Amino acid sequence: MNAENLILFEKKAEFVSWCIEEYAAQTAQKADEVAKRFSQNAVIDFLENHYDVLHTQGKQYILGAITDFMQ
Repeated sequence: MNAENLILFEKKAEFVSWCIEEYAAQTAQKADEVAKRFSQNAVIDFLENHYDVLHTQGKQYILGAITDFMQ
């Protein structure tokens, strides 16, 4: 993995982590439970695959997109 790909990987990982924490706070769940649900429901893949668009949006839009995806 070259330096550019490593930086993008780290940014995506940070973004996914932020999404887990924010979704957990919004839904009054524990972050580890949310992380498990995200993994089981392919939300992490969704976030990584749509990172380019999602990371430029506001918190409510991102959390809404996650909620919509999970339904």
